[in-house]
Amino acid sequence: MRCVGFPPFIDDDSEILILGSFPSVKSRETSFYYGNDRNRFWTVLSRVFSADRPNTNDDKKLLLKRLRIALWDMVVACDIEGSMDASIKNAVAADIKGLIETHPKIRKIITNGKTAHKFLTDNFPEYLNMTVCLPSTSPANPRFSFDAWEEALK
Repeated sequence: MRCVGFPPFIDDDSEILILGSFPSVKSRETSFYYGNDRNRFWTVLSRVFSADRPNTNDDKKLLLKRLRIALWDMVVACDIEGSMDASIKNAVAADIKGLIETHPKIRKIITNGKTAHKFLTDNFPEYLNMTVCLPSTSPANPRFSFDAWEEALK
């Protein structure tokens, strides 16, 4: 099924860009990034920055703005079945270059998982020097590491 992702969540003060692969079914249902309650993303941000875990999209956006974190996905449109990255086909890559050129305060890119990192590597290798590839926060990832996320975000 052909699906379209979300626009970037970013503002002029954003310094860190976190890139996922493509929104999950749950995220598409909630109309914002990391909408699956079992995904560790919001818990990680809350723990690293000693903040309350946001529950609403508005609370999530406020937290991201406060932390100067931008979100986007490497794939802006694709054919996908369910939420599994392995089923992504006919992917259209996000315009990372355009985003960074219009938001010069971005100093670090974090890829949330290997699929996002591969899309970045294949399409925008010029940004690898400012990129950290972290284990996916997906509940399907048994190799998740809180410590790696904490180190990259601090």
